[in-house]
Amino acid sequence: MKSIYIACLLLIACATAAFAQQDTPFDKHNFPNRKEEFKKAKRALDAGEAAYEAESYHQAIEFFSEAYKFNPNYSELNYKLGQCCRHLPYKYKCLQYFEHAFKLNPSVAEDIHLMLAIGYHYNSRFDEAIKEYKTYMHHLTPADMDQRPLIEKKIEECNFGKKMQAEPVRAFIDNLGPTINTRYNEHSPLVSADESLMLFTSTRENGRDISEEDGQYDEDVYISRSYSKNWAVPKSISENINTTDNDATVGISPDGQLLLVYNGRNGGGNIELSEQKGEDWSSPDELPRPINDKKAHESSACFSPDMRRIYFVSDREGGYGGTDIYYCELNAKGKWGPAVNLGPVINTQYDEESVFLHPDGRTLYFSSNGHETMGGLDILTSQLDERGEWSTPVNVGFPINSPDDDLCFSMSASGRHGYLSSSRSDAIGGLDIYRITFLGPEKPYVLSGEDNLIAARSKPVSDMVMEKSVEIKTIRLTIVKGVIKDAISGNPISAKIDITDNEKNELIFTSQSNESTGRFLVSLPSGKNYGIAVHADNYLFHSENFDIPAATEYQEIEKEINLANIKKDVKIVLRNVFFETGSAKLKPTSYAELGRLTQLLNEIPTLRIEISGHTDNKGGHAANQKLSAARAKAVVTFLISEGIDASRLEHKGYSYDQPVADNKTAEGRAQNRRVEFKVLSVE
Repeated sequence: MKSIYIACLLLIACATAAFAQQDTPFDKHNFPNRKEEFKKAKRALDAGEAAYEAESYHQAIEFFSEAYKFNPNYSELNYKLGQCCRHLPYKYKCLQYFEHAFKLNPSVAEDIHLMLAIGYHYNSRFDEAIKEYKTYMHHLTPADMDQRPLIEKKIEECNFGKKMQAEPVRAFIDNLGPTINTRYNEHSPLVSADESLMLFTSTRENGRDISEEDGQYDEDVYISRSYSKNWAVPKSISENINTTDNDATVGISPDGQLLLVYNGRNGGGNIELSEQKGEDWSSPDELPRPINDKKAHESSACFSPDMRRIYFVSDREGGYGGTDIYYCELNAKGKWGPAVNLGPVINTQYDEESVFLHPDGRTLYFSSNGHETMGGLDILTSQLDERGEWSTPVNVGFPINSPDDDLCFSMSASGRHGYLSSSRSDAIGGLDIYRITFLGPEKPYVLSGEDNLIAARSKPVSDMVMEKSVEIKTIRLTIVKGVIKDAISGNPISAKIDITDNEKNELIFTSQSNESTGRFLVSLPSGKNYGIAVHADNYLFHSENFDIPAATEYQEIEKEINLANIKKDVKIVLRNVFFETGSAKLKPTSYAELGRLTQLLNEIPTLRIEISGHTDNKGGHAANQKLSAARAKAVVTFLISEGIDASRLEHKGYSYDQPVADNKTAEGRAQNRRVEFKVLSVE
C-alpha cells in the first residue's frame, strides 16, 4: 500500500509539472477563480504590448514583468520578454525566456531557433548556439536566403569563441564596484597615463527627467581620482560640460588636461574639446572640419601622444563599412589636415568603434564586429611599425572579450591595467565599468633540480615545479610627472613645457602645467633623446634631458621643478648642452637648448649673463680648467652668432671647483659635467 501511495504522489506531481509547463494564453477562461488578478495582469500585458510595438523595450519589460508574475507560462509573453532583453544591455538574460517559450510552444515564432541560438551565443554556450543556428538556417526559405551569410558569420564567431575560451589570456577582470557603478549605465572610461584620474559617462540620476524609452537619465560626464589604489566617489565634472543633452567621454590627453567629449544636441553628434582650467573645465568647443562632418556621425576619438594627430570614428561616405577609423594631422600652420582612412587592414565592411591609442604612440586598440570576434563588438589591437603601417589586428582574447559588445577600452601607460565597459553577469546595472589586470606568461613546468635528478636513479621523479610567474613588460615608455613651483614661495606655477627631439632639433609637442596645482605629466616613447624646457612669465627657464634608448621599458619619473625669478646671481643649468667627448665642440643636439637661451636674451634685452663651464674631477685641474673655459667660450660664440651682443655675455671655466654632486659616483660626476648661466644683471 505504501508503494502504491508513493506512486500516486509521483503521478500527481508529474501531472502538476506537466500542467505548469502548458502554454497558457492570457484568456479569462484559463483563470476562472482569479478574476481581479487577471484584470490587473491583463492591463499590464496590454501596456507592455503598446510599449513593445513602440520599441520602448525598457518600459515594455517593466509591464511584461508584472504580467509574468501572474502567468509565467504564456509562450508569446516569454518570447517578447526575451526580445526586450535582447535589445537592452543585459542581453544574456534573453535566453531564459526564449528557452521557456520554446518549451511551452516550439512554434511560438518563426525565428525561435535563431533567438535560441542568439541566447546561447550571449551565454557562451557555443555548441548549443551552433546547433540552433544550423537548425534555423536549414529551415530558411528561398526568399530568406539573404540571411545565410550573416548566420554563417555567427557560426564562425561561435567557433572562434570556443577557441578563445580554450586559450584564455592571463588577466583578471574586476567590476569597479558600487563606488563607480550604479544601477544605471556607466561606460566610456578614460584614465590619465598614470591612472591618477578617471573620467567616464553615466546615465545615473542627475536632477533631470528620466527617459521612458530606456529608463535612463541623459548622459553626463563624471570624474574620480585614485587614492591609495581606490577610486574616490565620482562627481559631476563641470556645468560647462554637462548639459541637458547627452554629454559623453570620448578621449583624453595623456596628462589628463584635455578632454574630448561627445555632445548629442539637436539629435546629431559631434566631438568637442574641453581644457582643464585649474579645478574646472572650459566650455567645449566643437572640433572643426574635417574631423566633424555635418553629414556624418562621429562617435569616438583619441589623441596621439604628441597631440599632432587625432584618430576618430565616423560613418561618413567613402569608408569601407558602417563606421570606420580615420585620422587628421596638424599641419605647419596649426590646422587640421584632411581625414585619412586607416585602410582595409584596420577597417572592414562592418563597424569599427571606440578607438584608443596608447601613450606609447604605436599601440592601437579599437572595437570591431568585422574581424575575428566572439560575437558583437570585440576589442582588437594593432601595432604601428617604423614604416607607418598598421599590423593585422589581433583579438585581445577571452575573458577580456565576451560574446556581447565590449567597448570603450583604454589602458594605463604602464600596460598593467585596462578599462572597458561591458554588460556581464556580475554587473550592478546595465553597462558597468571593469578593470583588467594583465598578468605575465604562465611559467613552464621544470624538473625540481639536480638533486631530484640524482635521486631519480633510485626513484623516478614525478613531481614538477613551477617557476614564479613573471609580469609582461612590453611597454616602452617613460612617464615624467610632477609639480612646477616658484623656487622661493613654493606656490604652484602654470608653465609651458616644450618637448624637443634633440637629435632632430625639432619641437615635438607642448604641454602645460595645471594653473591651480602646478602638476604636469608628459609621456616619452622610448628611442629618442628628449629635451624638456619649462617656461613661465618672469621666470628663467628650466631644462631637463632624458636620453631614452629604444629598449627602455616602462618607467615613471617624479620631479619637482622649482623655477627661479629673473634676478641677479640666479643660476640655471643648461642640461641639454652637449659636447664631443673631451672636446669643446658643440653637438648639434645642443642647438635647441641654446635656441631657448637666445630667445630669453632677445625677450629681455637688459639681461646680462655669465656662461660657466664645469667638469668632474677626473684628470688634472689645469686640463679641466682649460676644457671648462673652452666649453663656456663655445657657448658664448654660438650666442653671438645668433645675434646676441657680446657685451651682454661673459664666460668662465671653473674646472671641478664647484661640484653639485659627489664625484665618487658615475651619476655624481655626470651632474658635475655641466654648463650653467648666471644672471649678472637685469633692469
